[in-house]
Amino acid sequence: MKTLSNQPTPGTKAAPPAPPGPADPAKPPELGGARARIDALDDEILDLLGRRADVAKQIATAKRAAAVEVFHDPERERQVLERLMQRGEGRFPRDAIRAVFREVMSACLSVEEPLRVAYLGPEGTYSQMAARHLFGLSARYRECATIEAVFDAVESRDVTYGVVPFENSTEGAVSMTSDAMLEGQLMIRQEYVLPVAHCLLATATSLSSIMTVYSHPQALAQSREWLGKHVPRAQIIQTTSTTAAVREVLADDRAAAVAAELSSEIYGVPILRRNIQDRPENATRFVVIAKEDAKPTGNDRTTLAFAVSHKQGALRRVLSEFETAGVNLSRIESRPSRKEAWQYVFLVDVEGHRTDPALVQALAAVKKNVSFLKVIGSYPRADVFTAVAKMASGPDD
Repeated sequence: MKTLSNQPTPGTKAAPPAPPGPADPAKPPELGGARARIDALDDEILDLLGRRADVAKQIATAKRAAAVEVFHDPERERQVLERLMQRGEGRFPRDAIRAVFREVMSACLSVEEPLRVAYLGPEGTYSQMAARHLFGLSARYRECATIEAVFDAVESRDVTYGVVPFENSTEGAVSMTSDAMLEGQLMIRQEYVLPVAHCLLATATSLSSIMTVYSHPQALAQSREWLGKHVPRAQIIQTTSTTAAVREVLADDRAAAVAAELSSEIYGVPILRRNIQDRPENATRFVVIAKEDAKPTGNDRTTLAFAVSHKQGALRRVLSEFETAGVNLSRIESRPSRKEAWQYVFLVDVEGHRTDPALVQALAAVKKNVSFLKVIGSYPRADVFTAVAKMASGPDD
């Protein structure tokens, strides 16, 4: 069998090489050099990350020698992120700076000692999204079936922190969280406002074929008007979580779930419509619960609870003490005391840290006029307005 060869036969001259063809317009000459520089910079970044991890190990050794119980320092992390976002502004997107260095710090902390965090599960919920934003992908997460279970995990020291929803901008307070705070001894260490953009997930290809819609009561309430307009014939069924709703859809091609985009990615259920929440500024305030609250930062919030006797003007007198001390109340909520029928406890958010002189003065005066007073925690204020400004412009039709 003969084989073909590009070599010239004996006694003949090789053909001259073909002239180079025109340059590929899709690949300009300088592209190769730019890519080489990108590769070199990536290698340099990787080396720097390794050096940062080495320093983290040294810090871990020093903390162990000093018998430090909790390696994580959220106040230090917040300061680092703020400094880096200010320094990089104009050169790199602020949100991207935070996201990148959030993961860098999470990974380095895992080198020191993996951070354990509980959240209201299951996987794919908004609580998980908030937890990931706060602590990064390298933390060790524990799913909890109930808000009470999150509190129990922190109380028993199975985890360092818990992440639970506190209130929604559309539907108000999350009563189970409020009650758990009143009855337990844990404190709020941090808050985070997560813009909530609900999606309608379904294997169906059209809204007209949807006969059932599943979701958590909060998600259904936040999308009530949209559902009534676009799937008016569908039966609405409540589930324990938005993720549980998505699991129902997996077994029914005429059902849909109101859930987060993350659930679509995890469970492979297509998104039929995006941004179906009734209010475009819809957001949920999550809190991090811990054994201790945070140190003063100069831009803090304090959550506290008190009860007053059934006497004329009792509540007014308490509120006037905050006004007299120059302390602003930003939120007030009443909850049944669960200890005596028709007795109520008031949860309030005030501006400032519990160690600020004005708040110290106010609390001392309030204590004289209440039957119960509890400081649930002081912590850095989240930028609520920035979070809401990042919401989508409005629901899809």
